[in-house]
Amino acid sequence: MRITKLSLVAALAISSAFAGGEIAPEALVVAAPVESMTTINGKLTGYYYTDDASDDMFGSDASQLGLAATLDVTHKFTQNISANFSAVGYLNTNNTNYFNFENQDNGAFFNVANITATYADTTFVLGRQLLATPMLGGFDWLLAPGSFEAYTAVNNSFENITLVGSYVRTFRQNNTGDTWLNLRDINDGNNWTLSAAYDNKTIAASVWYYNVDAGDYTQVYADAGYDFGMVKVEGQYIYTDIQNDDASNVFGIKATAAISSFNFMAAYVNVADNEARWVGVMDGLYTSAWNTASGASVGNNFKVEAGTEFAGISASVAYGYYEYATIAGVDNNDDGAEIDAILGYNITDAIDANIVYTNTDYGTGDDTNAIEVYANYKF
Repeated sequence: MRITKLSLVAALAISSAFAGGEIAPEALVVAAPVESMTTINGKLTGYYYTDDASDDMFGSDASQLGLAATLDVTHKFTQNISANFSAVGYLNTNNTNYFNFENQDNGAFFNVANITATYADTTFVLGRQLLATPMLGGFDWLLAPGSFEAYTAVNNSFENITLVGSYVRTFRQNNTGDTWLNLRDINDGNNWTLSAAYDNKTIAASVWYYNVDAGDYTQVYADAGYDFGMVKVEGQYIYTDIQNDDASNVFGIKATAAISSFNFMAAYVNVADNEARWVGVMDGLYTSAWNTASGASVGNNFKVEAGTEFAGISASVAYGYYEYATIAGVDNNDDGAEIDAILGYNITDAIDANIVYTNTDYGTGDDTNAIEVYANYKF
């Protein structure tokens, strides 16, 4: 994915023993093990990125190797209340003027720092956290996913139904280091979302309402899908009411199928009247790709994808077409496209290696070829 990402408008445009047997005479009584109150997990990441935007695909000014360590710590105060932390430390190995991961030579930050409490069927998450909603979320890309300081409640009182409410204060966009954008300081300052989702494994549907004062818009997102077994069909609709601008209407449909050892996907999305809006690097439109958030295209969008797994190697190839009738409100009348080829291999249960090749035309000129190679060691 291209390292130079989005403007503020685009960036604003989650996530249980008892053993029995025969009773022997004078059997020993063994105390049950005490559950640890603190758990620690970690991940080491190496990430190499290069592209030909500077006409030198593998030159020192076009590539970077970043190294990162992520430490996740959870401490339980009681069975229902815990504190969660995720600390990220990183460094860039190439002294280049082109780019640095996380915008600095090296550094560290807390990506997650929250209190999680569960009462009956409701869980509250208070503080820095990962959010993954269709039109507001932190994309898991490069050294660390984007994250938010928010107050979130999730309820599962009703069978197959999930209710979510989240009030968002700050946002750390992907690849920005320890830089937190205070959304409360922008416009009227209130940024929140409410949703209801239903899923019984065959029928799934969700409705989301977003109030994003930082972007001067409110938004309704709705989707529904039916799983026929071999084939699954889904649809989505997004209406964005933008202050002092034309509203945006988005309609999308997607079909996925599993045939033998192959998975196939085809999707169509139409963005009408204005660009859609979302918070984060990527939106939840069906035709969005590794590099391209198709909500930025006013026009017709198509995407097809095929994937399989062989000898432990997962592989997928995708092609997306984007009709850039406008870009950032400017008439463009040009087309864009993206080709993605992704390989992944789990060397062990703890080590994975991945290669991503992309060819991306944003409708603004020459296309860009990029290669991303990354590996993770989890402990």
